Amino acid sequence: MSRHQKSVRKERSAGRQTNNMQETSTLWTKIASLFLPKNGRKLRTNRYMFHTSIFVVVLFLGLVGYLVKFTIYDAPEVINSPYNKRTSALSENILRGSIRSANDKVLAESTVDEDGDEHREYPYENMFAHVVGYDTHGKAGLESACNYDLLTSHEQIVEQLKDGVSGEKSVGDTIVTTLDTRLQKAAYNALDDYRGAVVAIEPKTGKVRAMVSKPDFDPNELDDIWEEINSDEDNSCLLNRATQGLYPPGSTYKLITALEYIQEHPGSYGDFSYDCTGETVVDSVRISCYEGEEHGEVDLDKAFTKSCNTAFVTLGSTLNLKRFADLNATCLFGQKIPFDLSVKQSRFDLDEDSKKSEVPQTVIGQGNTLMTPFHNALLMCAIANDGMLMRPYLVERIESSDGVTIEEKKPQEYRRLAEKKEAKTLRKMLEHVVTDGTGRVLETDLYTAAGKTGTAENEGERSHSWFFGYSNVDDPDLVVCVIVENSGAGSEYAAPIAKEVFDSYYNNEMREYYSS
Repeated sequence: MSRHQKSVRKERSAGRQTNNMQETSTLWTKIASLFLPKNGRKLRTNRYMFHTSIFVVVLFLGLVGYLVKFTIYDAPEVINSPYNKRTSALSENILRGSIRSANDKVLAESTVDEDGDEHREYPYENMFAHVVGYDTHGKAGLESACNYDLLTSHEQIVEQLKDGVSGEKSVGDTIVTTLDTRLQKAAYNALDDYRGAVVAIEPKTGKVRAMVSKPDFDPNELDDIWEEINSDEDNSCLLNRATQGLYPPGSTYKLITALEYIQEHPGSYGDFSYDCTGETVVDSVRISCYEGEEHGEVDLDKAFTKSCNTAFVTLGSTLNLKRFADLNATCLFGQKIPFDLSVKQSRFDLDEDSKKSEVPQTVIGQGNTLMTPFHNALLMCAIANDGMLMRPYLVERIESSDGVTIEEKKPQEYRRLAEKKEAKTLRKMLEHVVTDGTGRVLETDLYTAAGKTGTAENEGERSHSWFFGYSNVDDPDLVVCVIVENSGAGSEYAAPIAKEVFDSYYNNEMREYYSS
């Protein structure tokens, strides 16, 4: 091909590209003209309409989003609010339903006397005061959480029509709980006159079998004692310490510290070694073991078994604080815990910018770290269940007054707190606490047990006593967590209380009852 021919071809190609660009430009001009008229005033008007349309669409989408959020997350709380006038209106036509235990005992029921006056009765008096709650002077416990369900009737239509004709009230639905009166009684009696709380949960299902808080009150006598207990700040009888009490976790927190160390040293945590002389100084903070006890040469397992403070602050000073903070968030610190009752958020303040001097106290469960007994029980549930936390619950099912099941809950996985291998390692360490360490009071021929004691310093007063653990180490049945306020060492006060609860569970053959 000659040079002239090539030149002609290039010119034709350039011409075609120019034409295409002109056609494209013309097309976009026509499209733009549909939305952008030449008249400047109309152009501004269309822009205002366009912006207004966007604003309206955003408002609409926001409204839809809020309705979805309200329906899924907020509606139950609003419906059960004691300030909701709709539920007050329901009580005019519905006799409040009953609350029953898992072993079919009445925990709360409404009766009508000869004069037609209604009374709410609590057969077990103080024993279920906090978890079942009360229905006068406001509402608390399950009486509050299940308020709408208790004032909703699913009786057969024929019965409701009869009630309407006769002028009588229909009977509200029944709340069947996961609570067991035998285990609740054992926990209540074991706590005796101490202030504190006891929580018992099945780790495989998340069912709460017992929840006790003391000091307590008799909800049957609330009208007579309300002013006294409502103003008594020293005893705080109305406070459910199991879900609302915040305490430094003491040595029970070493479970999380050990887990973090294992995660940061997956292949070498077994090589940890420390010579305990009863006292040490780490990052300018002086730390002593309980009563200055010298544990000698310890590895991670023995340090956990003997609850060696100096070993734990030594390994704790090497932790990656960002990872440590992330683990605590995974383990529900600073998180809302899903449950039928409100649970106060536990607190963990360390992050990657924290001062090194804050670490020693924190890694042994002191400092600013605070948690509820219920939260601590959930941590042990996860470890006992191979690292998987099941969603905890109190309401097993809702039944109509004639026994028809309206709604029923099933066990549901909530969050993995540790890998199976990590949980297995921690479980071995927890077993050694009972066989060779501070939890030896739980040794018995009736069952095997594992757990951890804790003694949490309480400024100006005696220490709080902790224990949390589980029974049947090869296939865990029950987790029990105990806090005893201002008492002393966990091995002397909390652990024996936990043992009484475990003993009751096996002596009453509840294990076989619920597994059948």
